[in-house]
Amino acid sequence: MSLLLPSISAWAQTLLQKSDLQYQGAFRLPAGTFGGSSFAYGGSVLAHNPANNSLYIVGHDHQQQVAEISIPTIVNDSTNRGALKTATVLQPFTEATEGKMGKISPGGTFKVGGLMVDQGKLYESVYAYYDATGSQADSHFVSGTNLSAAGDVRGPFRVGNAGAGFVSGWMIRIPQAYHASFGAPAITGNCCLSIITRTSWGPAAFAFNPADLGVKNPVPTAPLLYYNSANPTLGNCNSSGTPFNGSTEIHGAVFPEGTKTILFIGRHGTGTFCYGEGTGNRNLVGLPTPPGSVYCYDPTSSGKGVHAYPYAYQAWAYSAYDLLAVKNGRRNPWNVKPYAIWTLDLPFPHPSGVLGGVAYDPATKRIYVSAWNSDSERPLIHVLGLSGSAPP
Repeated sequence: MSLLLPSISAWAQTLLQKSDLQYQGAFRLPAGTFGGSSFAYGGSVLAHNPANNSLYIVGHDHQQQVAEISIPTIVNDSTNRGALKTATVLQPFTEATEGKMGKISPGGTFKVGGLMVDQGKLYESVYAYYDATGSQADSHFVSGTNLSAAGDVRGPFRVGNAGAGFVSGWMIRIPQAYHASFGAPAITGNCCLSIITRTSWGPAAFAFNPADLGVKNPVPTAPLLYYNSANPTLGNCNSSGTPFNGSTEIHGAVFPEGTKTILFIGRHGTGTFCYGEGTGNRNLVGLPTPPGSVYCYDPTSSGKGVHAYPYAYQAWAYSAYDLLAVKNGRRNPWNVKPYAIWTLDLPFPHPSGVLGGVAYDPATKRIYVSAWNSDSERPLIHVLGLSGSAPP
């Protein structure tokens, strides 16, 4: 590999294993309203702010506003939530695009897909919750890190040509050792949205330069990884026992310094896939419902939709070298598979297995993971340490 990738130093060639992820503990989020929202039913997106050693976080799902919180002392107690420390709000919830996300075509409901702090700027991506025609093109914004500063938001901007459904989610920084090889300092992607034909059928990654936002239209991208209906390498929407199906959700990724591993983190239904109305009564499974659907066994959700109970917190691990082979034209984006898939055993799990945002701090080698609805209506922020990576 060193002959193919001479620009990548030897210390950046560690391939992480599950044993390298060490659970360090968790912390809680405060109750109540802060600015225009709260932490209830929130935590779908996280981003680490190195300037304050803090986290940006999306609040209640209905408002899609962003706040900044402190990182308190991490306590490892898997039985008593009350022993965990609570974060402090540093900046209250604000609609970080200053109303601009609602003006993106095709309109309707928009959600924050990703946040990233880089070079003193806050980057935000948004996606249409239901884009039946797959027509959303613009997705990314840039502003300062002061959420109360008015008038400094620029965007929305178009990133790449694959369509917003492929790029309007997570944004992560590429380690410095890989900048030359990837030809860019960051990665953006998305997957698993409603109207699956407009997005990736599994993890997606496109290399881009955030500094190009507002300078180049569209912002150039290098496809590294994605799947689609013509190439459902990880599984179809209605499949069972595969790395991807209609129940899969991914809300974040990390590319740890000192490794050649890119982790995509989310939840996955490991049971039999079923589309219909959920029920906890096994005797009803497969029988027709009054509205004309069928019953699916899922004691965590009675709604009509996709079900594959039970659900697991999960990480899909990819080799950066495989993604570089795509970038260099040696492989197709849909021919790459994860080298490992791990179940993440986190304390206080919610039965639905929904994980929210993911953030990474290269200085401490910590991964922050938001677990939806794990503390009454609020998420818990879990902390994983990395033992298999070289120091930055």
